[in-house]
Amino acid sequence: MDKTHLLASKILQGVGGEGNISKLENCMTRVRVEVHDDGRLDLTSLKTLEGIKGYLKQGEQHQFIVGPGAAAKVVDAMRALLSPAGEPVQNDIARNKATAKAKYSAPMSGALRKLADVFIPLIPAFIASGLIMGIINLLKRPDIAGSIATDYPNVLGLLAIFGGAVFAIMNILVGVNAARVFGGSQAMGGVMAGILSSPALAQITLFGETLQPGRGGVIAVLLVVALMCWLEKRLRNLLPESVELILNPLMTTLITATLAIVILQPLGGIISDGIAHGVNIAIDKGGLLVGAVLAGAFLPLVLSGLHQGLVPIHVELIQAHGSNPLLPILAMAGVGQVGAAIAVYMKTRNKRLKKVIKGALPVGILGIGEPLIFGVTLPLGRPFIGACLGGAVGGALICYWKVATVITFGISGLPLALTIISGKVMLYLAGLVITVLAGFIFTWLMGFNDPEE
Repeated sequence: MDKTHLLASKILQGVGGEGNISKLENCMTRVRVEVHDDGRLDLTSLKTLEGIKGYLKQGEQHQFIVGPGAAAKVVDAMRALLSPAGEPVQNDIARNKATAKAKYSAPMSGALRKLADVFIPLIPAFIASGLIMGIINLLKRPDIAGSIATDYPNVLGLLAIFGGAVFAIMNILVGVNAARVFGGSQAMGGVMAGILSSPALAQITLFGETLQPGRGGVIAVLLVVALMCWLEKRLRNLLPESVELILNPLMTTLITATLAIVILQPLGGIISDGIAHGVNIAIDKGGLLVGAVLAGAFLPLVLSGLHQGLVPIHVELIQAHGSNPLLPILAMAGVGQVGAAIAVYMKTRNKRLKKVIKGALPVGILGIGEPLIFGVTLPLGRPFIGACLGGAVGGALICYWKVATVITFGISGLPLALTIISGKVMLYLAGLVITVLAGFIFTWLMGFNDPEE
């Protein structure tokens, strides 16, 4: 049995077996489990499993961090395995993360987590799209790709189609996922999003105004699908069983679609425009100060769970302007952790801590910061503050230089450079290096209490 199946079987045993699982899914780095009876969980054993890099609980959901690429494999193996097996190895990162999340979790984090769950399944598509757009930008540069762009225009055209496909059906995907998260019919969620995005809306005039397809973007879709799910559940309880199957989807569609066109889509448009314009004005006019505040405060937001509320904002910025200036700023928060961890590595005499840093630094550089945060800087205290200050320096510069990416979210750190808009790549890399140095210097000057072996 390989390591993935070994870990999967042990997690199944630790959560009380398949019979205790009510919901099983994954994001980029985490196995997410909801159970019927928390009392049957053996969290002590689960936290110490080899391959489990951290644990946290948000709402009813237990989240086990296994790393990028591994989460999907472990979940697939869990769905296929029945018998438990595995070897536990002590891992302090899990304990530190669970403690931090319990201490700093904000009251709204559960609701915002549900909102983020709508977009988490879309992350692979966002990553692929962003990287393809980055490849197109490189191929268009004569100093890098020569005359490829002019010699093979059809190739670039196809790549543009590949990279833009996710945005062509963005509202549909969000509608389907939102219905799943809100407990409604996924097909109906897609239908509601399709109605809002239909090109035929441009041929209709209502109250003296021509309707606008796609107005309000994902914000309007979320509002409409939330109403649809609520109405669908109410009608399921009110209608007789003999006609519910026929009348429920009919009435839900007619009522929700009418309210969507008349009220919710215009409201979503106002909110969407306000978010997109507000963020861009703040970044354009705020410069160094706004960038420093955004990047410096981002990791505390992660601890509280409130960062999940930023996910729709990333999507709205791409839909409204075709680029996202917010993500590169926030990415500096994780880069500051790298500098802080290097300072800790050079100062500490604790062999176990050095080993943790060695394992966490490579993935930290690649944009996966959780092992550094919960295994190194946060438990030590002052290095976490030093990392935040370093991130603030980088965020200020990235905002001042007006660096933006063509991706919504999903990648960070060094790989994000591949998705930065043309002409800003070197500035992003310069900001990344400066942020590492700033995090290092702040942490070195502030020091920390070196833990005993």
